[in-house]
Amino acid sequence: MMKGLMLLVGAVQTDDNKLAKYHFFVRKLHSFLGVFPISIFLIEHLITNSLATISPRMFNTAVSYMQSIPYLAAIEILFIALPLTLHALYGLYIVYVAENNTFRYPYLRNWMFYLQRGSALVTLVFILIHVWHLRVAHSLYGLDINFLSVQNQMADPLWLTFYIIGLLTTTFHFANGLWNFSVSWGIVVGEHAQNFLWKLCMLFFIFSSILGIAAIRAFIQ
Repeated sequence: MMKGLMLLVGAVQTDDNKLAKYHFFVRKLHSFLGVFPISIFLIEHLITNSLATISPRMFNTAVSYMQSIPYLAAIEILFIALPLTLHALYGLYIVYVAENNTFRYPYLRNWMFYLQRGSALVTLVFILIHVWHLRVAHSLYGLDINFLSVQNQMADPLWLTFYIIGLLTTTFHFANGLWNFSVSWGIVVGEHAQNFLWKLCMLFFIFSSILGIAAIRAFIQ
């Protein structure tokens, strides 16, 4: 009987090890997808939208060029929609199992962990609505995506508020996630190096937010 019990314990331990390895792999994949290729999608949007601050014509030209890329639908599904879906699904799992104890342990890292989870939810809602209105609806109903169509949408105070909040949460989620990626993958080691990188990531958050808000301001002027 003792031998059978030992075999049962060994089997449970083996399953636990497999489960731990599975979660380790999924966490790494989740972190990686948050940077590659999703970051390219974000940076491209920030750059394209920033052209509106120069002129409507430059913005329209950039949008037309992006829409003319060969096999665009396949590229969007394989390199944007699929990675984003996998990243979002595991992100929702992390939000569900995470214990929020910021008031008991009000450390900066703990608050950043809490804000990362909260910004994930807002960012997900923002991306889904944004993609529906400016990509899916365009394909289904033939709606134009140009400076004028975006300007008309921004004329609504609710949409304007929605886009400002979505911009800030998205850029923060990416900037803080970039720090998490660099630390969890062992790219940046040591407290001083990690603190320095975190400051750089927050500077990127501020810069990208200013860039995005400047673009929004160009649409409403």
